[in-house]
Amino acid sequence: MQSIAGSGDWWATCAAPPAPASCGDGVPDVTREPPPASPNSIRVEPLPMVSTSHVIPGRARPRGKYPHFRRAGDFIFVSGTSSRRGDDTIAGATPDSDGGVQFDIAVQTRAVLDNVAGILAAAGARLADVVEITTFLVDMDDFAGYNEAYGEYFGYDGPARTTVAVRALPHPHLRIEIKAVAWKPQGGER
Repeated sequence: MQSIAGSGDWWATCAAPPAPASCGDGVPDVTREPPPASPNSIRVEPLPMVSTSHVIPGRARPRGKYPHFRRAGDFIFVSGTSSRRGDDTIAGATPDSDGGVQFDIAVQTRAVLDNVAGILAAAGARLADVVEITTFLVDMDDFAGYNEAYGEYFGYDGPARTTVAVRALPHPHLRIEIKAVAWKPQGGER
């Protein structure tokens, strides 16, 4: 029997090989009390997690009470980022002579990824450290232009990616928003 301690007083136990009565489906049984000690028991103490949040001066201010990024252990979570600049203008949204606005999804995509790169730099990481990206597009007709610009930053060896359509973003001139997760060990080793 092996015992592995989780956080708090939760314990997961599973016989090897799994016994049908306890772990037959491959999922450990979870109980509040630790199992009796055995010669093969292992106790894993939870490590303290360092967690910090940052709003970065000079970047477009978040439109709510949330940080540009939050570090939790070796992971860096970048909040949804748009093509807004530090002066609150929007890259890829250009007023035309008729009073309308012309949108360029490739320009917005590049600006978003450059903003994500700047946020990661403030956290001591870079785009190469990104392991997951979620993209929100207002119009899936923009997918090809977004995908082409995205390919200038990442290849098949890049992060896992999900792209979803949304009805709207917080400003009518925003066509895309991206959130990212990066993995960068705190000591800098990799």
